[in-house]
Amino acid sequence: MNFLEQISKRAKADVKTIVLPESTDIRTLKATAMIQEKGIANVVLVGNPVEIKKLAGDLDISKAKIVDPLNSEMREDYVNTFYEMRKAKGITPEKAAEIMKDPIYWGVMMVKKGNADGMVSGAAHSTADTLRPALQILKTAPGTKLVSAFFVMVVPNCEYGENGVFIYADSGLVENPNAEDLSEIAIESAKTFKTLVQAEPKVAMLSYSTYGSAKSELTEKVIKATELAKAKAPNLILDGELQADAALVPSVGKSKAPGSNVAGEANVLVFPDLNCGNIAYKLTQRLAKAEAYGPVTQGIAKPVNDLSRGCSAEDIVGVVAITAVQAQNV
Repeated sequence: MNFLEQISKRAKADVKTIVLPESTDIRTLKATAMIQEKGIANVVLVGNPVEIKKLAGDLDISKAKIVDPLNSEMREDYVNTFYEMRKAKGITPEKAAEIMKDPIYWGVMMVKKGNADGMVSGAAHSTADTLRPALQILKTAPGTKLVSAFFVMVVPNCEYGENGVFIYADSGLVENPNAEDLSEIAIESAKTFKTLVQAEPKVAMLSYSTYGSAKSELTEKVIKATELAKAKAPNLILDGELQADAALVPSVGKSKAPGSNVAGEANVLVFPDLNCGNIAYKLTQRLAKAEAYGPVTQGIAKPVNDLSRGCSAEDIVGVVAITAVQAQNV
């Protein structure tokens, strides 16, 4: 059973309600039909019912709930709630009413109010458009200092990682994390790996240097982040700084980082900045023909996840399944 099959099976064991606000995108509706057929989640589509059904055509989305922000009985409550939350930031009742017409804001408010367990967006919107409402309405999870993003990478015929399954972080959100940020990303990514993959996370803090083979401001940041993460989470299997080959290949790890409890066995890869993380995931996806699920967020109070705008309907199904499993563990 591959990773997505395992995640889907877990999602079906405790079905959650996931909002898909981009109902004017045919990929969302195709995904809805597949999600219903597989029984992965209860789907809520946000938008005009007549327009959604017309676009769906012969697709079976009959089990999905369709909510129109303009005519919903929840509208007054949602508008008032948003106004109370944001009035200190200068939001007026009129502005709150206007903002709550936005399907993404509406979807996030559904999650806030407990009318849904999570939301997936981003097929037709930027990461900022998806995450801004989540941070304004849901905010960060208790004890979490930073919201970050990761990709679950499933590499076929791969002897490394957890049977070819990895988490790459941050590959979608935090552009230039400092040492403190990197330590938080590492700790949250380890928790996420354990939740989604149900295996022991082994976290590599990646650099172009291994154990001081090079010295610069860039390597020092990773060394400091490693020290901070170890101090905050002393029981976590984590090490750095490590080059990618030392992190993944047992023979190289043994040579370059003897005595490391991670070298040659890493399954959570923490990149020093977004350039590295994003480039690495796309190279892995294209050159190794890997499945890439994400960017999935971590650190928000309830699960709200982003999609690549180049995603397929199948990609949306995968991220919905991941979001459902995250919701089971909130």
